[in-house]
Amino acid sequence: MVSPVVLVVEDEPLVRLFASEIIEEDGFEVLQAADATEAIVTLEARLDVRVVFTDVDMPGGIDGIMLALCIRERWPDIQIIITSGRPWPAETKLPNDMVFFSKPYRQDRVLETVRKMAA
Repeated sequence: MVSPVVLVVEDEPLVRLFASEIIEEDGFEVLQAADATEAIVTLEARLDVRVVFTDVDMPGGIDGIMLALCIRERWPDIQIIITSGRPWPAETKLPNDMVFFSKPYRQDRVLETVRKMAA
């Protein structure tokens, strides 16, 4: 059986590695991207990505929110998890069908959400 594919988008290498490892250890295939531009290139090449796990603050002019909106427009079937070291602004509505986790996030809650989204 083929494992569902999760793309982890995080500019901090150690955080990206940590997130990738916990998701991979749960049986998923994990791809990594250091920024939104790299993530889009990956999504264009890999049509089997089921879930994107992205940080909000990233270099390069496209943050995680803009990436999530781009994914929703171009690849509407991909599920999206957004994470940040800052709380979600109360005045900002989370885009439909997306989940937000504040850092540091609980591994079990992230994995439970990834499992549900990839099912």
